[in-house]
Amino acid sequence: MKQSSQTLPLPQAILPHRPPFLFLEAVTRCTDTQAEAYFTFSDEAFFAGHFPDYPVVPGVILLEGLAQTLAYLALRLAGPGVVLLTGVDSCKIRRSVAPGDRVDYAVEVTRTRLKMVVAEGIVSVDGQLVLKAELRGIIEPEQD
Repeated sequence: MKQSSQTLPLPQAILPHRPPFLFLEAVTRCTDTQAEAYFTFSDEAFFAGHFPDYPVVPGVILLEGLAQTLAYLALRLAGPGVVLLTGVDSCKIRRSVAPGDRVDYAVEVTRTRLKMVVAEGIVSVDGQLVLKAELRGIIEPEQD
């Protein structure tokens, strides 16, 4: 299923998320086990209250973008539905992300079982590691 960015659907075509809670601009790579995406933070409303004199992207927002990248991959394989985040392990944040930073997300599925998916995820800015974590999610098919 290896595909280039020119043939990959926009995140809104696969994910149920919508702004202001969609943290993927585009997916640049998606295979059966890996996905890469990015998002550029600019003037999001949370900057006004999250350390106003030193605005940084909250770690939970970085995790959400990573989880959305995993959901994109899982739903491309499983079909319409939602992927619910059920766990985060071994999360380490190495540096902060500021307004104007383009964040690159990368996930690699390490195991699947029934509706469960587990993946290693990395968030980076300009090739520098920002966050690394193991994510677990469950795939819920689309409800009729």
